[in-house]
Amino acid sequence: EDASERIAALALQGPTSAQILRRVATDVDLERLRYFRVTPAAIAGRPVEISRTGYTGDLGYEVWMDRDDAGVVWDAVVATGSAFGIRPTGMLALDVARIEAGLLLIDVDFVSVKKALTASQIYSPLEMSLDRLVDLKKPAFVGREALRAEAARGPKRRIVGLAVDWPDVERLYEAVGLPPLAQATASRVAVPVYAGSRQVGRMTS
Repeated sequence: EDASERIAALALQGPTSAQILRRVATDVDLERLRYFRVTPAAIAGRPVEISRTGYTGDLGYEVWMDRDDAGVVWDAVVATGSAFGIRPTGMLALDVARIEAGLLLIDVDFVSVKKALTASQIYSPLEMSLDRLVDLKKPAFVGREALRAEAARGPKRRIVGLAVDWPDVERLYEAVGLPPLAQATASRVAVPVYAGSRQVGRMTS
C-alpha cells in the first residue's frame, strides 16, 4: 500500500538535533536508537515515528507522522529548537550538505539498475566508491565472485568527489570575457568533466 499522501516527514539534522528531540519528544529513549532504526514516540501529544536517519552527513533524525499532525509537530520542534538556533531549510540546502558529505543521490549521481537503459548506466558498489560497505569475506552472496574479480583488477571507473576552487574558475571565465559561472545554489543537472579534449566524467554541483 502506498501511504505517501497520508504521511508527512520532518528532517531534524545537525549537532544539536538529539538535544532538541530529547526536550520535545516523549515516550522515547534516543540513547538506544541506533543508526537506521525507527522508534515510536510522541511530540506535542501527536504520535510520531523517529528514525535515526538523514542525508546531511551530520547527526540527524527524521520524524514521520500523519500529515494532519505535521503543523503541530513542526511548531513544537521549532519552538523547542529556538534555544539551539534552529533554522528551517529546504532541498537546496540539503543538496549542498549531502554533496559536501559525499552522499550519492539516486537518479542524480547514478541511475537505478532497474532504470538503466545502457550498460554504461549500471554501476557496481566498487565503481560507486562504496567499497567500505562490501565484505568480500562474507559467506556466499549474489555477485560476490564478480565483485572479488573486480576488486582484484580494480574498477574501470569511479564516482568520486571533486573539490573545485571557484575563484580560479571565475578567473578563467573573466580572462576570456565570459560572465561569472558560480551558481548560488546546488544543481542536479550533470555537466561534463574534461581532461584536455577528452571527457573523463560528469559532475553535479
